[in-house]
Amino acid sequence: MRYRSSSFVLLCLLASSSYAQPPWKEIFNGKDLSGWNQLGGTAKYYVEKGMLVGEAVPNSPNSFLVTEKQYSDFILEFDIYLDADINSGVQIRSNSRPDFQNGRVHGYQVEVDPSPRAFSGGIYDEANRQWLYPISRNPSAAPAYRHAQWNTYHIEAIGNEINTWINGIHCARLVDDLTSTGFIGLQVHSIDNEKLIGSKIKWRNVKILTSNFDQSVWKRNLEVPEISYLINTLTELEKRKGWRLLWDGKTSAGWRSARSEQFPAKGWNINSGTLTVEATTGGESSGPGDIITTDQFSDFELELEFKITTGANSGIKYFVDPELNKSSGSAIGCEFQILDDAIHPDAKLGVLGNRTVGSLYDLIAPENLSVPGRAKQFKGVGQWNQARIVSKNGKVEHWLNNEKVVEYDRFSQMFKALVNYSKYQKWENFGRWPQGHILLQDHGNEVSFRNIKIREL
Repeated sequence: MRYRSSSFVLLCLLASSSYAQPPWKEIFNGKDLSGWNQLGGTAKYYVEKGMLVGEAVPNSPNSFLVTEKQYSDFILEFDIYLDADINSGVQIRSNSRPDFQNGRVHGYQVEVDPSPRAFSGGIYDEANRQWLYPISRNPSAAPAYRHAQWNTYHIEAIGNEINTWINGIHCARLVDDLTSTGFIGLQVHSIDNEKLIGSKIKWRNVKILTSNFDQSVWKRNLEVPEISYLINTLTELEKRKGWRLLWDGKTSAGWRSARSEQFPAKGWNINSGTLTVEATTGGESSGPGDIITTDQFSDFELELEFKITTGANSGIKYFVDPELNKSSGSAIGCEFQILDDAIHPDAKLGVLGNRTVGSLYDLIAPENLSVPGRAKQFKGVGQWNQARIVSKNGKVEHWLNNEKVVEYDRFSQMFKALVNYSKYQKWENFGRWPQGHILLQDHGNEVSFRNIKIREL
């Protein structure tokens, strides 16, 4: 029997290790800006002591130093240091095309946010859909970013999933399939404070892995919420956690009129994965009428996206009893208000905003409870906005675009008092019924819905 030399064995081990651990590639060479181009604004980019530096300048829009190369699936790591409280971010799978806002940089941005908001590690859709994963949904990640220190980012963009970590803390878990390929870009944000002129952002150890990810992906923290924007499709994690589609995106299955056992024969259109109520007179349930789920719910988490037209009014109701109101108007239940606050007159009625978008209609006005002092985050008319309603053991929350805007206890004395001074006072035990239907409201204006899903708690 012949024995192999120790040198031969070592070479085999090294070869095996090299195969199992594919080499990371440096995308910044530490010497110059070769392989990068500047887009957008006029911020200064240069190399200093082996670091890539971006410097803020006045009177400039956002600036981006972007890779010449496009990337699809990858793991990206870098260190970043901010010497002032200036906002920044790193673009991934981003693009600049003449047919999109005259070449404006757009796409996923992994946030660097030293402000008290503390959204570092969150995911923003630059120049497009705005916040996709604000850290308001994962507040445990808020302390991950360290001020006036080097911070290490680890970003995994594989398939339709994007996961982010800062200093080893799992920050965001996004599922989205809008963009699969694009450049990587280093942002210097525009500034409106002359004290920030000359502020520097420094990057080092910028490296990427583009294949054989198995041994390099990081373990997911199961406590980090997954936010999915897949249209009318559940992720595997959502299925495991008990979510189901409340609307299948194709038929009226699971829904009926609030006035009959049948789905409205006309006025509610199903097209390309979108459920739309047609515009009629602008009156409450004066057209095709409200639709409700065939099932009833008590403790639940409901998510959906809605899109309104100019001046539109609608709502998402829950704990609905369709037998209560047999006259004109909408069925009775608690309502997450959907409204064009800027134009619809209902925004100025009620009490101090308790009929504006995101409110518990006619009872509690919305305010940003996730980030005190920050306005509620409505993405605008003609844009998809996300509503989330959580009801558990009497405690109810309204979320608008993943930031909490209303919370209350439907069994509390305070809630009862609010009802007694509202339009709902004549309905005995309003909002305290053990269960009820989910309702999408016809208020005479065109409003669309999609991605309607629920899990019972």
